[in-house]
Amino acid sequence: MPLIPVQGNYQAEMESERVYIVGDIHGCLNMLLKLADKVAWLPQNDTIIFLGDYIDRGEDPKGVVDYIISLKKESFRVRCLLGNHESMFLDYLSGKNMSLYLNNGGNSTLSSYNADETVNNSSLLPRGHIDFFNSLELYIEIQDYYIVHAGFRPGVEIEEQSIDDMIWIRSQFICSTFDFGKKVIFGHTPFPEPLVMENKIGIDTGAFLGNKLTCLELPGLNFHSVKA
Repeated sequence: MPLIPVQGNYQAEMESERVYIVGDIHGCLNMLLKLADKVAWLPQNDTIIFLGDYIDRGEDPKGVVDYIISLKKESFRVRCLLGNHESMFLDYLSGKNMSLYLNNGGNSTLSSYNADETVNNSSLLPRGHIDFFNSLELYIEIQDYYIVHAGFRPGVEIEEQSIDDMIWIRSQFICSTFDFGKKVIFGHTPFPEPLVMENKIGIDTGAFLGNKLTCLELPGLNFHSVKA
């Protein structure tokens, strides 16, 4: 598959004392609110980065998006990445790959927007939600880290990574010891506990599977998790 040029990426400096990077939420609003209470992040002072997969499978995907949009209105320090589930949802809304989306937990999102499988256009979403989904970033670079939803393909320059790999890749990235130049923080693939390797840190801990929702606090490399 040909590489797709990455657009709209830029290096962001750590401009606050704390950076919180939040793993895959998958509609688990209650867990997200518990996590926010536990770490007591302050959007005006702290950088908060969400790794994608806000929707599908959990009990309140729309509520998760509402909450994140409210944070973004408070501060430019709130950054949000594109996950494969947001990509599938956007395809679904445009009439593409509809069965793929529905087979990957999309019904819970449609239900939260009071829609059903017969409705597949953006009119079912509030305007602010459409703008949110269309604004999602592919990766973020901060000091010693790259932050991306799924990972990178080993041996490919960061600027030449394909969108498919950044939101879908699994074993080729996870099993690799390739040095990407900076440690990669990622979600997408759930683990019982955060995965910590020399070249990567995985923080999807299976919130929708009944395990826990995790965020990583920088610069201290502290993990914070909550259960349902």
